[in-house]
Amino acid sequence: MAITSANQLELLQTAEAVAREKMIDPELVIEAMEDSLARAAKSRYGAEMDIRVTIDRKTGRARFARVRTVVEDDLLENYQAELTVAQAKQYLENPSVGDTVVDEVPPVELGRIAAQSAKQVILQRVREAERDRQYEEFKDRAGTIINGVVKREEYGNIIVDVGRGEAILRRNEKIGRESYRPNDRIRAYVKDVRREARGPQIFLSRTDPMFMAELFKMEVPEIYDGIIEIKAVARDPGSRAKIGVISHDNSIDPVGACVGMRGSRVQAVVGELQGEKIDIIPWNEDQATFLVNALQPAEVSKVVIDEEAGKIEVVVPDEQLSLAIGRRGQNVRLASQLTGLDIDILTEAEESQRRQAEFTERTQLFVNSLDLDEFFAQLLVAEGFTSLEEVAYVDLDELMSIEGVDGDTASELQARARDVIEEQNRKALEAAKELGVEQSLFDFEGLTPQMTEALAQDGIKTLEDFATCADWELAGGWTTVDGARVKDDGLLEKFDMSLEEAQNLIMTARIQLGWVDPSELAGEAEDETEEEAEA
Repeated sequence: MAITSANQLELLQTAEAVAREKMIDPELVIEAMEDSLARAAKSRYGAEMDIRVTIDRKTGRARFARVRTVVEDDLLENYQAELTVAQAKQYLENPSVGDTVVDEVPPVELGRIAAQSAKQVILQRVREAERDRQYEEFKDRAGTIINGVVKREEYGNIIVDVGRGEAILRRNEKIGRESYRPNDRIRAYVKDVRREARGPQIFLSRTDPMFMAELFKMEVPEIYDGIIEIKAVARDPGSRAKIGVISHDNSIDPVGACVGMRGSRVQAVVGELQGEKIDIIPWNEDQATFLVNALQPAEVSKVVIDEEAGKIEVVVPDEQLSLAIGRRGQNVRLASQLTGLDIDILTEAEESQRRQAEFTERTQLFVNSLDLDEFFAQLLVAEGFTSLEEVAYVDLDELMSIEGVDGDTASELQARARDVIEEQNRKALEAAKELGVEQSLFDFEGLTPQMTEALAQDGIKTLEDFATCADWELAGGWTTVDGARVKDDGLLEKFDMSLEEAQNLIMTARIQLGWVDPSELAGEAEDETEEEAEA
């Protein structure tokens, strides 16, 4: 294969044909040809030579040139591709380091091996360009719905022709037991587009909650226009789903708009999702109200939210329990996904029993600790007192506001409570010393003797030990394991320590030990304040 005038134009024609077929820029194909011819020429003239090939974009003529770079005398290493300033004077008037000398060399005659090598280079470059083009085309389509045609099935995964590329619908991203045959049309959500060595990988999904949200956007013009907003979606693919919507126009009912005339809009989405039942729920900024809506059709008697734990308790009438939980826990599970809270459902009877147990426990605490009769202890609990500390350190006026309690009685109650607390602290202090707690931890402000004893029982006996703790280790927290929220008990949680209090104590200990510079913390706080102000 020789590059002669007979086949010069064929280079341009071939480049255009390949570019048209692969839908890439013809310039990329020509550059690949230049690179392949240059490699073939190097094998002919020598690998150490810097041979460059340029193809005329109009005539197709390939020009082979040897390029040599001017370098300093002591840096001359490659005599085939470099030359000194003195040597360069034969070709240039005033040569300087970095200049290049270009000499045209005769075109090479490509043998069978060289031609095959050149072909491989061109194919590789074209393949890379095609992959880049596919990635650039599909990367912006992530998060949208795409239509395709089923090509084949591989180990349960569906390979889908999406026009200028292939996508994969994994078997765990299919709804239920749906099956497809070659040439079936399919609609799916583009979950992710990744650039990989084997080419761009397009991952589809029909189970992703956003697939349903995008379907509603296609069916409901008000959602597409932004008048109605989808705030949350929860799905049990192929079975049931809940979607929370809000209208930014008071004259438009968000639920009615999504349902459509005689249910036409929601039925179009249901049909695409293999009959999945969809509950459309009005969104509310108030979590309790939104949760009551989310648990429909069950009726809710009371809602108690623990924002710090991200947990919520819902009390329902006894006859509504099975309806609130749903088949196999489906209703409460979807409501939990929709609100992002861990939901405990109790019947009114169960809640009453729990309240009674708490009331009895607190009553017994006051009976045993303060040497009170049961009636008076119950009176304290009924007035909202839950601990000895509350009785000991509350204002006397609050105790005297209780019917039948005068000033002397209130003072006596506080004195008894303080005596009990002091005795408990004395015993805790002795126990902590026996466990080997160092004085640095006793002297640390913010920890009571009982807290110090609890820490020592877990091996925390010095201020250094305390400073290495995490806030959740002290105050407790919640961890998500396999989709379920799991409670992490805190060492000081029984003393009603919050996460914020734990953070402050730990940071104070680190400052006292010299691990943290207070001035740096102040600077960080100022930066955060400025960022919030800008936002």
